[in-house]
Amino acid sequence: MTDTQHRSAPAATISSTGADALGVITGLQTRAITAPLVRPWGHDVTELHLVEVTVSTSSGITGRGFSWTPTIGATAVEALLTADIAAFVVGAPADPAALWPRLWAHLHEAGSGGITTIAMAGVDLALWDALGVAADSSITELLGSRRDTVEVYGSGVNRHYPIDDLIAQAQRWADTGYRMVKIKVGLPDLAEDVDRVAAVRDTIGPDVALAIDANQLWDLPTARRAIAALAPFDLRWIEEPLRADDLAGHRALRDSIDVPIALGENLHTIYRFREAIDGGACDIVQPNVIRVGGITPFLQIAELADTHDTPVFPHLLPELSGQLALSLARSTMVEDVEDAGMDRLGILAGPPPISVEGRLLVSRGLPGLGLTFTASPKGSNE
Repeated sequence: MTDTQHRSAPAATISSTGADALGVITGLQTRAITAPLVRPWGHDVTELHLVEVTVSTSSGITGRGFSWTPTIGATAVEALLTADIAAFVVGAPADPAALWPRLWAHLHEAGSGGITTIAMAGVDLALWDALGVAADSSITELLGSRRDTVEVYGSGVNRHYPIDDLIAQAQRWADTGYRMVKIKVGLPDLAEDVDRVAAVRDTIGPDVALAIDANQLWDLPTARRAIAALAPFDLRWIEEPLRADDLAGHRALRDSIDVPIALGENLHTIYRFREAIDGGACDIVQPNVIRVGGITPFLQIAELADTHDTPVFPHLLPELSGQLALSLARSTMVEDVEDAGMDRLGILAGPPPISVEGRLLVSRGLPGLGLTFTASPKGSNE
C-alpha cells in the first residue's frame, strides 16, 4: 500500500465510538521503570525513566500506556498520577478524547504542560490501547493506516563523542541505508562544530540529508554566526537553536537564515504549537507524543500543522511514533536514536519494530499499542 489521499475519521469520533464498549474507568495503577542507557547521552544522562500506567475498565478490558522522561521528573510524574489523576479519572467514561480536556482543566493549576502533560500521556495512551484491544486492532488500524512503512532517520546524542566515534556512527547510519541523519552541535568552539559537521557530511556523502540539533544552547547572535558557518554543508534543518520558549527569537532568526528551523520536542500544548506556526517561528514541528500528553493531543497538533502545510516529524520513541506516522496525512520520518530503542534497552517483551534499509515496519498485527514492558521496576504504586 502506498500513501493515500483519504482523511481518517477524527480521533474524537473513533474514541467515542469505541469507548462505549469499554464502560468507565475502574482503576489506575503505575509502575516505575528505569533502563540504563547502552551509550550514555552525557555524564549526567545515563538512564531513561518510564512510568507504566495500567487502566482497568468496567468492561474487563485493561489498557497499558506509559509516561517517559529521560532525565528528571519521573518521581513527580508518578506522584501526580497516583495522588491526583487516579482520583479524578476513576468513574469517568473510558473515552480518551472526551477525558483529555477535562483532565487537563482539572490539572491546569499544577501547570499547563511539562509534568502535567507527561503524566496525562500515560492515561491517554492506556485508554487508546484499551480501545485497540476492544476492537482487536492496532493503533494504526484504529486511526486509519495510510502507508505500510515509514522512513527512519539516524539520530545521535553525540556532542560528547570524540570525532572518530562520531564519524564511525555516521558510517553505521550510511551502511544501514538511512536517507537522513542528525547530529548534535553547540560546542563552545564553533570551529570544532564546523570540523565535526564537515566530517559527517564527508562520511555520508552528498545524497544523504543532514540535520543538526543545537539543543537550545545558542543565543540569537551566536545562532546567526553558527548557522552561517554550518549552512554550506547543505543542512535539512537546524533544531532548537535557541531556548524553546523563545518563539520571538526563533522568528527573528528564521527571518535572517535560509536553513529551516525545527521546533516542538519542548512545546507541550497545542496552543504553543499554534503560536510557533502562526508566529513564523519554525518550518517543521516535532511533537513528542508523551510530552504533549498522548495520542489525543498529538493528533490535534498534527492536524493543525497539516492545515498550515507544516511538516510533522515526531520526536523520539519510534516504537510509538512510527505507528502514529503510518496514519498521518503526509509522509514523514521517525527518529531512531542509536542504542536507545526500547528493545535495545531490554524493556520490551515481544518482537521489536523491524527496520529494513532505513524503513520501519511497525504494523505487527498486535492490538492496541502492542507494547509490553518487562523491566523490573525500581518501585511501584497501586
